[in-house]
Amino acid sequence: MSSPAAKVKEVMSLVPARMDRLPWSRFHWLIVVGLGFSWILDGLEVQIVAANGFAKTLDMGAVEVGMAGTFYLLGQVCGALVFGRLTDKLGRKKLFLISLAVYLIGSAIAGLSFAPWFFYIWRFVAGAGIGGEYAAINSAIDEIIPSKYRGRVDIAINGTYWGGAALGAVASVFFLNTDIFAQDIGWRLSFFVGPVLGLLLIYMRRHIPESPRWQMTHGREEEAERNVSEIEDRIRKEGEEIPPVDESKAITVKEYGRVPFMVIAKVLFKQYPRRTFVGVTMMVTQSFLYNAIFFTYALVLENFYDTPPASAGTYFIVFAVGNLTGALVLGHFFDTWGRRRMLFGTYVMAGLILLVSAFLFNAGVLNATTQTIFWCASFFFASAGASAAYLTVSEIFPLELRSQVISYVFSIGQAVGAIAPTLYGSFIGDGTDRTPLFWGYVLGSAVMIFGGVICGIFGVSAAGKSLEDIADPLSLVSEEQEKAGKGKSKKAESPSATDG
Repeated sequence: MSSPAAKVKEVMSLVPARMDRLPWSRFHWLIVVGLGFSWILDGLEVQIVAANGFAKTLDMGAVEVGMAGTFYLLGQVCGALVFGRLTDKLGRKKLFLISLAVYLIGSAIAGLSFAPWFFYIWRFVAGAGIGGEYAAINSAIDEIIPSKYRGRVDIAINGTYWGGAALGAVASVFFLNTDIFAQDIGWRLSFFVGPVLGLLLIYMRRHIPESPRWQMTHGREEEAERNVSEIEDRIRKEGEEIPPVDESKAITVKEYGRVPFMVIAKVLFKQYPRRTFVGVTMMVTQSFLYNAIFFTYALVLENFYDTPPASAGTYFIVFAVGNLTGALVLGHFFDTWGRRRMLFGTYVMAGLILLVSAFLFNAGVLNATTQTIFWCASFFFASAGASAAYLTVSEIFPLELRSQVISYVFSIGQAVGAIAPTLYGSFIGDGTDRTPLFWGYVLGSAVMIFGGVICGIFGVSAAGKSLEDIADPLSLVSEEQEKAGKGKSKKAESPSATDG
């Protein structure tokens, strides 16, 4: 047990400055692949369930299929809340290994389901693992990637969800083909694709270090400095030149320990109320839209356009690739044009395109191909905006509660978004009446446009800035505190540190 003196020990640290000045290297690619693969698994899971190959075996209708998506999303909410707090307490690395293991177990057992209730339980468990991944991994990525590249890298990594969705579509086309597999066997095998890939991912993650920034604020400054030195040596061995560190950027911190809920509430609702409002709005709007579309897209193609389940996956491959392209192409502009402009533009464009498609759908002039083209165009923008939602929430709050804030905002978004699959499943029905789904698409469009307007008005300009400049760590010791042992931080009195 640490002594009282150890708890208040103050250290001067260059860890943030050293990490932010690093050039791009193979080490950073390891972070991208090792951590970013989780979103591929999430996309894979969503797509395999959306293809609903299990529906006939488990005797599930449109509403029951939508409920499968809802249980998965509710699992994400619980997993994010539990693992998010543990991530801030125990470290990023431990939790992105534990949460991945939970996902592997849940997904594999779901493939053995014999009844809807059993399927729902293990979809919930798999979702809990992925929810924990969102909290732990977004924290680790933003704390390790240099500030110059943070925006595009975070968005690209979150955007790889669509790569997983494309992989899931390919798997669905293969495993749901009754000429290859029996109807009761193919969908079960598809649920083991993610766990097999996840086993390889666990091995890779063992070589990813703990976040030096997390170590810095948890009384492990020596470990943090040693960790950064090892990363620098690794990069130098790759032949990269590392510029000298600017020692004027040193900050003094002290171990903060566990963050009480009252402190979290104060930070969210008193110190940064606008940021909290923006974060919640972004998460709710993007979650509602893409959960509504992606957990039910196969039902739309099957019920309104008579598309066989196996063929529905074929349409989605192009759709998913287009969405992945959007995150990769547009991510660069979040670092150059700025967060607020790009968030406003991507959310509003996604909403407007969906609105146009809603009227064309209601008029009956679309077919399966043109419907997919409109979805693809809308989510070319929405995918970048949705990915940027996780980036924004991760970077605009203090380090010591970063993972927890991600989990809270993510959970609110998913809790609201969790109703979308069941709601839109009821709109679809048996495909005889287009009017309910038309109004559903109008609602989704309005939700996204609203989110874009809020981001444009209240968004935070964070491009290229150090995380510590965007939001003061709770463990930060100001010059006044160093000299007098009391007083407020200068940065805390400045407009950049609060919403006031």
